[in-house]
Amino acid sequence: MEIIFSIDEIQEVAKKIIAEKPNKVILFHGNMGVGKTTLIKALAKELGVHEATSSPTFSLVNEYETDDHQYVYHFDVYRLKSETEAMDMGIDDYLYSGNWCFIEWAEKIPNLIPEAHSVIHLSQTVDGKRHLRLT
Repeated sequence: MEIIFSIDEIQEVAKKIIAEKPNKVILFHGNMGVGKTTLIKALAKELGVHEATSSPTFSLVNEYETDDHQYVYHFDVYRLKSETEAMDMGIDDYLYSGNWCFIEWAEKIPNLIPEAHSVIHLSQTVDGKRHLRLT
């Protein structure tokens, strides 16, 4: 799936992503400030999360519950210095839980990512819109 959108269309984009039935572990790639966290918030909302969502920059993972009592885990592993730190926080338990796992800066933990995962690449276009590619 490939799409160009403006930020005010992000909820519709989240709906389209879920409709594509991606793997539940999704890696988000893109420069700082491109809208990864904003898209993850929209995806969480689309999945039935009603509580306020935020970036887990300092906690490494935020956990949210959906309407149907499923869980959404949002990781920001930017601050990790090694994959050992991720293992120490129990990341493998999350990644193999069968729940949605949205991971920002997953390139910091390449050897820990399950084989079955999807990737979202986000970039900004010259006119300020976003280019998204889901693989």
